[in-house]
Amino acid sequence: MPQDGRMRGDGAVISGEAVEVEVRLARVGSRMLAFLLDVTAQLVFGWLLAVIGLLLTVNRSQGVTAGVSVLVLVLVFVAYPVALETLTGGRSLGKLAMGLRVVRVDGGPIGFRQALTRALVGLAVEWPGVLVPPLSWLVCLGVMIGQPAGRRLGDLAAGTVVIHERNPAAWGWVPAMPPYLADWAATLDLTGLDDDLALRVRHYLARNREIIEPARTRLGTELAARVARQTTPPVPPGIPGWAYLAAVVAERHRRASYRMAVRRATVDGIWADPPDPLLPATVPTVRPGAPEPAYGSGPLR
Repeated sequence: MPQDGRMRGDGAVISGEAVEVEVRLARVGSRMLAFLLDVTAQLVFGWLLAVIGLLLTVNRSQGVTAGVSVLVLVLVFVAYPVALETLTGGRSLGKLAMGLRVVRVDGGPIGFRQALTRALVGLAVEWPGVLVPPLSWLVCLGVMIGQPAGRRLGDLAAGTVVIHERNPAAWGWVPAMPPYLADWAATLDLTGLDDDLALRVRHYLARNREIIEPARTRLGTELAARVARQTTPPVPPGIPGWAYLAAVVAERHRRASYRMAVRRATVDGIWADPPDPLLPATVPTVRPGAPEPAYGSGPLR
């Protein structure tokens, strides 16, 4: 993978082949949790090395003790993270626990050079920041918050970014597509349907049995009218309102699942080995859900 790719602030990776790939960037919150886990592991590792060093330098000169102290510092804050990120393809213990991964800005896997650059910058000004702590800590935190992609100084120097490796959480319950509306739903133009309205419809369909009449019918009619104003073509005559709403949400979810699968496969293909052609492909599926909603039996008006 060429190194001329770049990362846009909206989470799109422009690869070396000028292919745009959308990824989920790791922000300050998830990175701080991973950082705390990594710091804990480093402190434990450093404590063990310090104990061993004390045993080895008993009755030795101050020069030997100072040399061992420097060696422990380098092993804990440089050798340990560099080896871990290089061998695991950009994952530290904290990142592994949080589902994060360090990649190059073109989406490719990091190597020894990127891991070493990140570690050296971290040692100097980030963590432990041997130059001017704690001022350097505040500066680094400000850089992360100010960066659209949440990159720290080590990322800027190494040309890397941290992303979420795991798939985003599933929607939860999604209504099944009414079979008699599948062909019509495939022709829907959903570009005008905003996310908030789609989410309200899904929540309504999932909970409508808990809503008493006449509030259930009134709310369903209101939502169906709003969806109809934002989508085309119009619903066929004689279709129950619940079926119309379920078809719109199910079709929207089907398209989103397909796009997510394509993007995920593209991102994985940038840094993973090519898939085995003998293995079956993964097909996005709609999770089975609750019984049919009870939103009226009459046609949509």
